Amino acid sequence: MSIVLPFTLEFDRFRLELGPQTCIMGILNATPDSFSDGGKFNTFETAVSQGIKLADDGAHILDIGGESTRPFATPVSEQEELDRIIPIIENLSKQIDVPISIDTVKSVVAKEALNAGAAIINDISAFEKDPAMADLAAQRDVPVVLMHMKGTPETMQVSPDYDDLMLEITNYFESRVAYAMKKGIQKKRIILDPGIGFGKTVEHNLVLINHLEKITALGFPVLMGPSRKSFIQNILIKNNKTPVEPDNIKTEDGSLAAAAASILNGAHIIRVHDVEKVKPFTLIIDSIRNA
Repeated sequence: MSIVLPFTLEFDRFRLELGPQTCIMGILNATPDSFSDGGKFNTFETAVSQGIKLADDGAHILDIGGESTRPFATPVSEQEELDRIIPIIENLSKQIDVPISIDTVKSVVAKEALNAGAAIINDISAFEKDPAMADLAAQRDVPVVLMHMKGTPETMQVSPDYDDLMLEITNYFESRVAYAMKKGIQKKRIILDPGIGFGKTVEHNLVLINHLEKITALGFPVLMGPSRKSFIQNILIKNNKTPVEPDNIKTEDGSLAAAAASILNGAHIIRVHDVEKVKPFTLIIDSIRNA
């Protein structure tokens, strides 16, 4: 079990204490093709209803995305992404009292989302896809999530390979943090996401969770998103010899196990689909970790 460094995120009207209590980021995919819940919340009414439920269930952050980042997903246009998420963010920001994170790699989308009420930028490309994103984040002085991904969603799961997984990820983060800070983003605004399932095999994901202390040692809050990822299904299928869907109860239980290991190894934020189930689970894990 790792010692969890405490961090305080103060931004906009929000204050998040990270460390003693696991921060839960609820996922709201306003897309028709997400790997785990594609199509369930891609209308305005269903998305708003789900966003309110996630907040009521105990989410500390609501992460909204309008472009699927599942393996082999194809990008959508800037306008389509805006059409999917801006009305939802405008509505939810007036109804819920938790910060909204915009999950996008496009600076124009992020800017409009911030104008609509979002307060955090979650960029899976760590500012590589659109360099203007770093300038925007610095100008607006918002927290940013920088994620590690090898390749792109279209290519990342085509035989991902590393000479030294943990060293390559930590080196990448050191480089991207230096870039972000050079652009004017304050260190206290940066969150790191090692990118479970993004350009990594089953074994890579397991090693990453097991050796998460190498990422937390960099001195930033760490976000982990194992929820419903395919490596969990692959392990279950290998052992049970039967298909397991992303939203199957077995996959949910596997997600909880991966979340527990992540928390005990130092994760500050857990990105999840089912906040209602995860909330009491994290309370118990936190109680054990803080004993």
